[in-house]
Amino acid sequence: MSTSNTPRAAHAAGPREWLGLFVLTLPTILLALDATVLNLAVPDISADLGPSSTELLWTVDIYGFMIAGFLVTMGTLGDRIGRRRLLMFGALGFGLASVLAATSTSPEMLIAARALLGITGATLMPSTLALISNMFKDPRQRGVAISVWVTCFSVGIAVGPVLGGVLLEWFWWGSVFLLGVPVMVVLLVAAPLLLPEYRDPAAGRIDAASVVLSLLTVLPGIYGIKRLAEHGIDAFAVAALLTGAVFGVLFVLRQRRLADPLLDLRLFRSRAFSAALLVLLLGLGVMGGLYLFITQYLQLVEGLSPLKAGLWLLPAAVALIVASSLTPALTRRIRPGYVVGGTLLVSVVGYALITQVDSGGGLPLLVTGLVLVYIGISPMMVLGTDLVVGSAPPEKAGSAAAMSETGMEFGIALGIAGLGSVVAAVYRDETADTLPRALPEDAAHASRDTLANADAAARELPGPLGEQLLEPAQEAFTSGLNVAAGIAGAVVAVLAVAAMVLLRQARTGFEEEAGGETPAERSGETSGGASEAKVPVGESH
Repeated sequence: MSTSNTPRAAHAAGPREWLGLFVLTLPTILLALDATVLNLAVPDISADLGPSSTELLWTVDIYGFMIAGFLVTMGTLGDRIGRRRLLMFGALGFGLASVLAATSTSPEMLIAARALLGITGATLMPSTLALISNMFKDPRQRGVAISVWVTCFSVGIAVGPVLGGVLLEWFWWGSVFLLGVPVMVVLLVAAPLLLPEYRDPAAGRIDAASVVLSLLTVLPGIYGIKRLAEHGIDAFAVAALLTGAVFGVLFVLRQRRLADPLLDLRLFRSRAFSAALLVLLLGLGVMGGLYLFITQYLQLVEGLSPLKAGLWLLPAAVALIVASSLTPALTRRIRPGYVVGGTLLVSVVGYALITQVDSGGGLPLLVTGLVLVYIGISPMMVLGTDLVVGSAPPEKAGSAAAMSETGMEFGIALGIAGLGSVVAAVYRDETADTLPRALPEDAAHASRDTLANADAAARELPGPLGEQLLEPAQEAFTSGLNVAAGIAGAVVAVLAVAAMVLLRQARTGFEEEAGGETPAERSGETSGGASEAKVPVGESH
């Protein structure tokens, strides 16, 4: 009916909004690219800076943990001071931190630079998603824009290994961080020209106590998890976890009392919002955790150069791009919950294949498994993000986007810590009795710590002894990868069933029918499935 199309046409995005979407994809591509290229650079960083296993894990983990810790604060800050302004501040800080990371001369300096990248990166992702939510008011257009956003994230994953491999082939490992500098320069120039400014005119001031409580919740909890991963259950780990839990309770109680909370807990009243966050947290968590060890397998077990390793990762990334692009059409025919749950089962098959990979000639099986994993997680990323952001009123878009990103980033960081502990435990257990007895004590001690250390030690030993060291170390690492893949597959199988149950009534902007209304609009619901009064937001160009 024409009457139903009229209000939708009034909210339709124009050329400026679509050009602005292109600008918003730049930091999305960069952050995805930044994560993947670091994984490829881990062996070179280990050889150059000589970090311990703990320092190496912190180098990889700290970025995601700092993003997770600051996303809620930055998302809410963007609602108050302006999302475009926060995006530009973050772009400047990210560029400067990238230079610091590229010129690091010690593990401690690199960890500090990665922490700064995480803090500034926390300003970028919620700003981009919140601006998409505000620029594309039509639910279907918003869904398409978010699909483009996720697809560009996939492009970053696809380009990252190849581009990183080229850089690592010809330049030093710090060059991979310099990729962010020109991207941030383009963003700083284009944002004022193409992006409108959005803020909540009725928002109160940021509650400093809530910011502190949020950090005291996240950071001790993270430390406790890492401590458990590295040392098992001990007093320090338990104390850290209890500290995080206590401050978490205090944070929630304070948010419930404040008129303008840092995190609006009312968003969790929508089952679609809560379920989508859970799916993003666990689904991306196990995938992100396993991905780090797959990149190490390619280089340290299969012996591939960074460039060749990146090329072998390309089929999976292309599968992710294709699946992201097809998700909107699929969702117009099948309910989102069934799309997410069904495709996650495809991921389970991929994880099962990776459990069968061995240390000699397992490359085709590994790549096939990773392709299936990526096909399975793509609809989850598109639909989960749309459900989370679409469940919130416009003035809370920054906070909702921050929660979506928090779920993804925190999940990946926890996945690295959790599955990393599994791989490390299996590796240490198997190498305890399989390394050659003729090894020098220092080489034996280092080789039992990580495969990267064993590889470095083998290069310094005479030919036969080096081979006797490296072969059992590679087999032990591969066994750890197999076990981690099995755990990931079990988690995702449970998650697939949960998605089908918890999201079976959820609706997204993709489900528009011929009359111009989505099922949610016909029933008076938002895309998250909850009736909400939309409060006008302040807008300026």
